[in-house]
Amino acid sequence: MKVRGFFPLEDKLALRDDHVSDGAARVACRTAMRATSFEHAAEDYEEAVGGPFPRSSIWRVTHKAGASLKRHKEAEAEGAVAVPERGESPQQRRVAEEQPLTGPANISTDGTMILIRKEGWKEIKMSAISAVSVRQAMAAAAAQGEKARRAEESRVVLSQHSYVAGLREADDFLKYQYAEGLRRGLDRVQNLSSVNDAAAWILRITATNFPQAVQIVDWSHASERLHTVANEVLGEGSTDAATWVEARKDELWHGQVDAVLQALQGLGGADKRWPAVVTQAPGYFEANRERMRYPVFRQAGYPIGSGTVESGGNNVVKLRMRRPGRGWARAYTNGMLALLCEYHSGRFDRTWASLSRPAA
Repeated sequence: MKVRGFFPLEDKLALRDDHVSDGAARVACRTAMRATSFEHAAEDYEEAVGGPFPRSSIWRVTHKAGASLKRHKEAEAEGAVAVPERGESPQQRRVAEEQPLTGPANISTDGTMILIRKEGWKEIKMSAISAVSVRQAMAAAAAQGEKARRAEESRVVLSQHSYVAGLREADDFLKYQYAEGLRRGLDRVQNLSSVNDAAAWILRITATNFPQAVQIVDWSHASERLHTVANEVLGEGSTDAATWVEARKDELWHGQVDAVLQALQGLGGADKRWPAVVTQAPGYFEANRERMRYPVFRQAGYPIGSGTVESGGNNVVKLRMRRPGRGWARAYTNGMLALLCEYHSGRFDRTWASLSRPAA
């Protein structure tokens, strides 16, 4: 006679080893991605479902899921960059594609800071991958300044975003960026741009992973460098500084980097009395000359702003992980980041189902 277990209801509800049904665990974890804290997640769960789910239980369920996803992502990243095996076909996909991009696409990368318990503020590295489309903008009547520069220009729209983030060194993050790029099919995208803030580590890992990407310095970062120089030399908030900046931005908008360099030299910024951000400005624009060909990029339909990854840093990472308190324990950080990226990439339920599926 076959003896049934002591807990037939657990079998019926498919309870896990933490005595929570898979469905309840999925909803609780997803709620923890939306809420600003585990306490708020517990409140939101009870309000939505009509039954309690203690904060401590949501914490355990979420970190258990994060640990599982972290292991999966680690194996995936290592597999993505592994030396090809004998007989491996070049057409073999090392990472299964999800929402692959077949038209123009962009990948932008940035860093954002969160507090790590007992360590202090640490940089989270993040990439955002997006589809790129172009639509004509209406001409702006009597526009001035920045609006005038963008009047009658084609408007570039980025959509279908996915994210990858981690508390990692650049060369380690490279593997995870590559794996996410393979998932979105970036290795086969010919019309690929990469708009960033010109940080050396970003340029290096993106060029390594996707050498076909056209590297572009984010317009706002380049403009901000001009503002900083003018405020230091001509006086913060002065009319002279504002006039000088607008003239340089017009030159830069039209790709006249030589004119910008000449104007910088005319300020006398090489004088050692100025801070490094001023004395190094000519070198910054010279080094990034090829990545500041803004008329060429606009004509080609490339984005010139890195707002997608900056928005991702705020909405994916900071909103949930940069809260008042002691910060995050390092052991839980990458698991939580992996969950947040899946959630904000619109893949949370599919990823959960994949991780919950019994091994064959």
